[in-house]
Amino acid sequence: MIDNIDILKNVTILYAEDEADLRDVTSSILKSFTKNQYIATNGKEAYELFLEHEDDIDLIITDINMPILNGLDFIKKVKDINLNIPVIVTTAFSNKEYLLEAIDIGVDKYVLKPIDITKLLQAMSQSLVYHELKDLYTDKLTKLSNRNKLKKDLEKNESDLVALIDIDEFATINDLFGEGIGDKILFEFTIKLKDFFPKNAYSIYRIESDKFAVLSNKNSSTEDFYNFCKAFIDKIELESFYVDENEIDINITIGIAKSKGLLAYKYSQRIISYARKRFQKIMIYDDSYKIQQSFEENIKWIKQLKQGFKDNLLQAFFQPIVDTQTQEIIKYEALIRYISPEGVEFGPYSFLQIAKKTKMYPNIVQVILDDALKLIKNKQKRVSINISYDDLSNEKTTNYIYNYLESHKEFTKYLEFEILESEEISDFDLVERFITTVSSYGCLVGIDDFGAGYSNFHLLSRLNVDFIKIDGSLIKDIHNSKDLEIIVKTISNIAKEFHIKTVAEFVSNEEIYHKIKNLNIDLAQGFYFSKPLSYNDII
Repeated sequence: MIDNIDILKNVTILYAEDEADLRDVTSSILKSFTKNQYIATNGKEAYELFLEHEDDIDLIITDINMPILNGLDFIKKVKDINLNIPVIVTTAFSNKEYLLEAIDIGVDKYVLKPIDITKLLQAMSQSLVYHELKDLYTDKLTKLSNRNKLKKDLEKNESDLVALIDIDEFATINDLFGEGIGDKILFEFTIKLKDFFPKNAYSIYRIESDKFAVLSNKNSSTEDFYNFCKAFIDKIELESFYVDENEIDINITIGIAKSKGLLAYKYSQRIISYARKRFQKIMIYDDSYKIQQSFEENIKWIKQLKQGFKDNLLQAFFQPIVDTQTQEIIKYEALIRYISPEGVEFGPYSFLQIAKKTKMYPNIVQVILDDALKLIKNKQKRVSINISYDDLSNEKTTNYIYNYLESHKEFTKYLEFEILESEEISDFDLVERFITTVSSYGCLVGIDDFGAGYSNFHLLSRLNVDFIKIDGSLIKDIHNSKDLEIIVKTISNIAKEFHIKTVAEFVSNEEIYHKIKNLNIDLAQGFYFSKPLSYNDII
């Protein structure tokens, strides 16, 4: 599944490729996912198109080896004009010199040939999220606040009332009248929203192509909000849109939800899909519809976690990370477990998201740090701890970590942090501050889940990290795939140029082990060496 693929609907790309067959196939597919495309057969032609359409182009995809002007020289010329435009390179070369040069000139990602279109689309969507389409919080067509702003606003409040509004069959309108008229309809629809929902009582957002959201800023009941939104449906259905002498009728579907912060938005998404399936124009989210998956299971886990923290049923297990050449244990990764009163072990997938939603997650951070310190102090072991961008964005969590490090300075040099690589990272200054702070205590810092068929080059060039953990999806089948071997070898070569250690996870058998050993991966982790161990099992 491709994350954030809807973001591509409004994107104009410049695609440069000299191989005719590949160019035709790829550009044809890209037309299905993006708003507009400029196609070039070499770097010179691509640069001329860029100069002509610079204001329209949101993303560049280019081959490296092309006639007249190669891809890297083309990118250099573009970066002289617009340093911030997202760029993806496609290449058949695994030679590290090409990729190192690409990093130096500001390329975001690469996709290896033969091109896997899923990976290309994923790389495109993630690059656009990273650059946020030139504007963090504003939709450039309607000038409304966008989804980023909605999420930011929702994070401020304990309870929110949200209506998600979707224009029915909008793709058909684009097909019948053209995207130009479609854009004008969206603009006119925005005016109608502003006229109907007063600015002093409601906030309006454009979420994606044909989806809008209304956030109630007043203390109205869900029933009153429902009736007001229903009146808006009636108004839209009675009034035609007149665009370029075309009379166009549209219909809309609305899903309403009231909940804590971001959950209100999530529930509005769920109920609008539920309403469409049942041919309802408007519906309010309610647990009785059983839309929320495993509702009873969630309630059970909330109770178990609360009791578990009181009875010390949550504890860290530790998986060894070994030197690839000698198999000597270098350190351990701390992994949270819930041990039931009956002695049954549950992994984090069972309860971690629930802990985050119920504000119990800081307690898990505390358990991990306490158990890690116990292993460090009593058994003189190095310990690595996972931390996500959500954790770094939570001031309460980071302050707890900093205070903890300050209180145990004599042991912090044995502690490491693994930051999960994620397209959600939007504030790199925040991440850099965290790295600088924990590094001042002697902690090492790495990037977890690095790679997966495309790579965020800027992480290596911008963040001062000590190691990267190569994503398990690249390791678990490396013994059966030459492509995976090339990608891992490339990541390893680049890391060595930056003097960064590499770690391979998911090493589950001898064949995988020998493969990563031959690729000069520094450290390895997986069931081939050991499953996660309890404190008592570690000698």
